[in-house]
Amino acid sequence: MSVETIARRYAAALADIVLETGQTDTVKAELAGWNDIFANSDDLRNVFSNPAISHVSKEKLLESLISKSKPTTTTANFLRILLRNGRLTEISQINDRFDSVLQERSGIVAAEITTAREMPDSERSAFQANLEKLTGKRVTVSYSINEEIIGGVVTRIGSTVYDSSVRSKLESLKEQLIGG
Repeated sequence: MSVETIARRYAAALADIVLETGQTDTVKAELAGWNDIFANSDDLRNVFSNPAISHVSKEKLLESLISKSKPTTTTANFLRILLRNGRLTEISQINDRFDSVLQERSGIVAAEITTAREMPDSERSAFQANLEKLTGKRVTVSYSINEEIIGGVVTRIGSTVYDSSVRSKLESLKEQLIGG
């Protein structure tokens, strides 16, 4: 099973709990904090990923960290489950998916728009309105610039990519000329 699939399952399970208990913002912030702790500590990642270190030792370390940081019971229990199932080192991917799952469940879709140049605000507004019409949901858009696409726009919504860049059209034309 891919890490993406695993991360999505854990994130969905956690989202179920926090939406039911009303702890969404608190747990989201705590999980992001734990993600930062792991991201900034090679030693911590190495300890929890090392099969030579006993599970009991890992539990003691996690309990020590939990007692110092004092997260909510929901976050603490979630960390314990991740450790028990050998997934604590995948907290970064789970954290990313958790945010996405929460957005999806609240009717928000994230979109990434890549252009070759900076877009004026009027074009940004038009793109957002068109994406909201296309998805039927509220859309949060992040913009980036990649001059290699030459012109046009590449839009990613979840796993769907709409590529109307000049570069992709030139590559398509090249394939047609070579193949035909």
